[in-house]
Amino acid sequence: EVQLVESGGGLVQPGGSLRLSCAASGFIFSAHAMSWVRQAPGKGLEWVSTIPSGDGSTKLADSVKGRFTISRDDANMTVYLQMSLLKPDDTDVYYCNYVTIGGKNYWGQGTQVTVSA
Repeated sequence: EVQLVESGGGLVQPGGSLRLSCAASGFIFSAHAMSWVRQAPGKGLEWVSTIPSGDGSTKLADSVKGRFTISRDDANMTVYLQMSLLKPDDTDVYYCNYVTIGGKNYWGQGTQVTVSA
């Protein structure tokens, strides 16, 4: 059974940093790209970042370039999102995402990030 468990969210002041983690299980983690997406209340999902399997280049949404970094630890089946210079607009629920070869999406339960003074 595929499971994705996010953690690391919280309340942070503008300009602050957080590191989100997503612990994965139930599939061959090292063979798959992993992504982070986010969603504000009443709004659609916004793609944030993707890290491929192997040594390929990561991708970041323009809105987070220069501030967020995605990384992965295949040995521990975990993907991270390091977030710096946080803005109030970054306030969202952040989800870890995995898509199977067949196109089925899996999501975690999400972790709330609130950026506020």
